[in-house]
Amino acid sequence: MRERGRGQDVRGVRGLRRGVAVALAATTVLGAGGAAAVPASAAPAVAERLARAALPQPTGPYPVGTTALRLVDSGRTDPWQPGRARELMISLWYPATRPVYGRERAPYMDSRAGRHFGGPDGAAALNYGALPDRTDWTWVRTHARPDAPPLLGAGPRPVVLWSAGLGDPRTWGTALVEDLASRGYVVVTVDHPYDASEVAFPDGRLATSVLPALAGQPGLDIGALLRKAMDTRVADIRFVLDELAALRSDGRLPAALAGSLDLDRIGMAGHSAGGFTAAQAMHDDPRIKAGVNLDGQMHFPGPDGTGVHLGGVAEEGLDRPFLLMGSESADSGPYTAQPGWAAFWQHTRGWKADVTLRGSRHGSYTDAQALLPQLARQGAVPEEAVRGDIGDVRPERAVAATRAYVGSFFDRWLRGHDDHLLDGPSPRFPEIRFEQ
Repeated sequence: MRERGRGQDVRGVRGLRRGVAVALAATTVLGAGGAAAVPASAAPAVAERLARAALPQPTGPYPVGTTALRLVDSGRTDPWQPGRARELMISLWYPATRPVYGRERAPYMDSRAGRHFGGPDGAAALNYGALPDRTDWTWVRTHARPDAPPLLGAGPRPVVLWSAGLGDPRTWGTALVEDLASRGYVVVTVDHPYDASEVAFPDGRLATSVLPALAGQPGLDIGALLRKAMDTRVADIRFVLDELAALRSDGRLPAALAGSLDLDRIGMAGHSAGGFTAAQAMHDDPRIKAGVNLDGQMHFPGPDGTGVHLGGVAEEGLDRPFLLMGSESADSGPYTAQPGWAAFWQHTRGWKADVTLRGSRHGSYTDAQALLPQLARQGAVPEEAVRGDIGDVRPERAVAATRAYVGSFFDRWLRGHDDHLLDGPSPRFPEIRFEQ
């Protein structure tokens, strides 16, 4: 990767910084728009009960089912845990057969994961400024039913992979994921263990992130750390693609669900580092036909904290459709304002578009947009943290716009159904600005 833009401040790597926010603050990596750490003294002395929040309803015509799987890549040593094979957790979200109402809705997070996520060392505090131990994350429910029978009769369905931001768990995007599943997609959410805040395995282990500790080491080369994280993420995605092919015939999934996977129509979306992951994985693996980057930069900082190294996808672009959706964070904006996106735009030969959600911040494309305002009203998240994470765009409008544009993109390029929403500005969504 060649070096570009000497003099660029390291704080510009908003697409990869979130999971190490507190540890990196001292090295100026946490830039504008990042949620500051909140001291314990900021919490009220007495809390009547833990705060609770609810996800927005999916908008598609189908009820949703979900199931989780542990995958083991026996041919790869875990980069963060030497001597151990790389293990992943994934969840599949899919259209389900009616009725599914006899089943309890699936929890948003495993109880062990939820307690860590909401604690002082979890991503809720480190990435989004939530007060530690003030939210009942295990109370939150999805709208999906665990292991519900898949909907039959429609043939194989397009598959969309989801990757969350650095430090965020695979659940941190459920509002969008469920919506895609309710519209007829099979969505595969991928955890990246030891990068994600926490990953709960079926045998009771909880793999917590190593990134904050690594980021606090003296003489840290943050660019090298982030490149290692990105290489690991892309390898995870490519392994999941291999496993999806195996899952269609090896009996680990119910036959109806396995048969619903159309592996000739695969897309990928992600937020922040997950958006970079989507682009880079698509660059490296032709099985991914279309991708969406939700506010994730595509460059790394130089070793001395100045300059940037472009990601391979930024240097070479793509020959398949790709959508950039940016925020109005201080270090975001249109492709012209950031070196990785500008290089990607220049080199990409396939269909591309770049839109910005007015009034948004980096967290606006995540579940933070729906959940943080509810938690703030109960005193679990400071108002200044909410503004820093999601800006002043109305939560319901941000959620609706994200769902509409991501859904429209995948409908167009994986299903051949074009509603023309991506042709240009729409009166339905005045919050969306098209960048030229």
